Amino acid sequence: MPSYCVPTATHHSFSLKDRPFARFQASPSRVRMACAVSCNHTTESGSLSLSTAGPIEAVLFDVDGTLCDSDPLHFEAFRDLLQKIGFQGGVPIDEEFFIKNISGGHNEDIIGILFPDWDHQKALQFMDDKEVLFRRLAKEKLVPVNGLHKLCKWIEDKGLRRAAVTNAPRPNAELMISSLGLSEFFEYLIIGGECERAKPYPDPYLKALKCLGVSPERAIVLEDSAAGIKAGVAAGVPVIGITTRNPDQLLLDAGASLLIKDFEDPKLWSALEEQEATKACC
Repeated sequence: MPSYCVPTATHHSFSLKDRPFARFQASPSRVRMACAVSCNHTTESGSLSLSTAGPIEAVLFDVDGTLCDSDPLHFEAFRDLLQKIGFQGGVPIDEEFFIKNISGGHNEDIIGILFPDWDHQKALQFMDDKEVLFRRLAKEKLVPVNGLHKLCKWIEDKGLRRAAVTNAPRPNAELMISSLGLSEFFEYLIIGGECERAKPYPDPYLKALKCLGVSPERAIVLEDSAAGIKAGVAAGVPVIGITTRNPDQLLLDAGASLLIKDFEDPKLWSALEEQEATKACC
């Protein structure tokens, strides 16, 4: 596959390089506290801080499970089609099986787990059928993760760069982003299958950083799966784990610096404000 940056907008790729960064107006005491956080790497509550990343210039979003709680739709599609072909003797897969073997994975890797003895073209056809079913379900049921548009507005107001980085096939990713009204929000859409290696390897996130012209220590990643978190960490970027579906410990073990329930979580906004406040003392 060619290795190039693909803007999400069909007609143009807009740039925020000329937009001035908005500054968080911190009180002197808030600035002193943030400087201490930068040195200690923890907040007063003991949570890991994003201040270790330096001033943030870019936010990199996963798509499935991060922008939207799409895992239940993937689970439904896999469960129904696998049952139809008699997988596990016709016993439907459960959520534990889905989380362990499928969630966050690239289709080529999933094929190797589910159908190790199948002809490759037959396995690819199954995955194509599954994606068609998923897109039909997504058109009917897809909703954003709570607080998503609030966070996107904050990112726009701060003049931060942004990219979507996903293992989803391009038609799925474009459908989800479009359905959420974010086609013009993202500067780039990076597809794992169009990189040399997909997540959990760092290649998709490294490609996004290269497209944006941002160093790893000046970015943060938002992810919901262990595979995605491992990819962000391997790329050298601090990762915020979103506990939409996967167990907290699984995400922590993968290397998440902070766990949040959704984009309304006070821990997220506290960390972002602390990170912004460090600019005033650096």
